[in-house]
Amino acid sequence: MKAAKNTICIWYDKDAEAAANFYATVFPDTQVNAVFRAPGDYPSGKQGDVLTVDFTVCGVRCIGLNGGPMFKHTEAFSMQIATDDQEETDRYWNAIVDNGGQTSECGWCRDKWGINWQITPRTLTEALATGGAEAERAFAAMMTMQKIDVAKIDAARRG
Repeated sequence: MKAAKNTICIWYDKDAEAAANFYATVFPDTQVNAVFRAPGDYPSGKQGDVLTVDFTVCGVRCIGLNGGPMFKHTEAFSMQIATDDQEETDRYWNAIVDNGGQTSECGWCRDKWGINWQITPRTLTEALATGGAEAERAFAAMMTMQKIDVAKIDAARRG
């Protein structure tokens, strides 16, 4: 498989392979493509340890790097997953949160490896793109939520 010109590199302490395998059970068009082991010792690991994992999340190529504990994730980087309905929103959100993750505000949650996810129903992004009063109502409704409630967003869109 030819590598993409642009690949997202995500730093993990030591669990890139476990994270990639988890994502492959949750999201469509997601798989672990390859696991690469360190050819020699390095600051946070030994020869033969998993160094990088080539994986795809919803069709987007990623590299998980087991770089050690020195760098932590923040909300400044997140994976945004568009959903079509409440069932899909619930499935992804609950999978992340129920597997050692944490809830946050406005459709955001964090997985147990510290990666931030935005589980975003398309109705919300469509409302915001529409602009005007519809966008204002949908935005105000979203600001009161953790996991996005599609019915409440749709009601807000209608006014």
